[in-house]
Amino acid sequence: MFTGIIEAFGHVVGLEKEAENLHITLKSKLANELKIDQSVAHNGVCLTVVKCDSMKYTVTAIDETLRKTNLGLLEVGGLVNLERAMKLGDRLDGHMVQGHVDQTALCIESKTQEGSWVYTFEYDKKSEQITIEKGSITINGVSLTVVDSKKHQFSVAIIPYTFENTNFKQLKKGDLVNLEFDLIGKYLSKLYLSR
Repeated sequence: MFTGIIEAFGHVVGLEKEAENLHITLKSKLANELKIDQSVAHNGVCLTVVKCDSMKYTVTAIDETLRKTNLGLLEVGGLVNLERAMKLGDRLDGHMVQGHVDQTALCIESKTQEGSWVYTFEYDKKSEQITIEKGSITINGVSLTVVDSKKHQFSVAIIPYTFENTNFKQLKKGDLVNLEFDLIGKYLSKLYLSR
């Protein structure tokens, strides 16, 4: 379980394909605190540490993960949002995030707005997922509040701190992001649709 509050960047320093799997090696200030078998969210995708030392560590993404997320688009030198799993008893500063990406979305607009940034995203029109204004959404692992919600489209506003401390500072129109919809909203949507 995660909160959607990004702790650090991971700089991609190695990508190695093995059959259908992709081994991703990242350099991060968190590396010296990680251990093998630990869960870490990468752009919102929960992956297991398989190798680590004091400077870098490696995780493996399987074919299904690569097909359903933007991790298959990573390039050496790219920035990845990182969050370690929450500790029981810690404050929940973001919202409940599982690290299970539901789908990707396309950034269709990015604009500055009096000291902040507004990003608009469009997702699969066949999707049964929903957003609501003032509801929670996770984008590339970042817990955010929806400011404008339409069918299969929504916007979020990014404050300067979030912009500088996540990979939103590199995000532009046409980029794919990972989405994890609000857990409670997913259950309610499923319940409503199964009637």
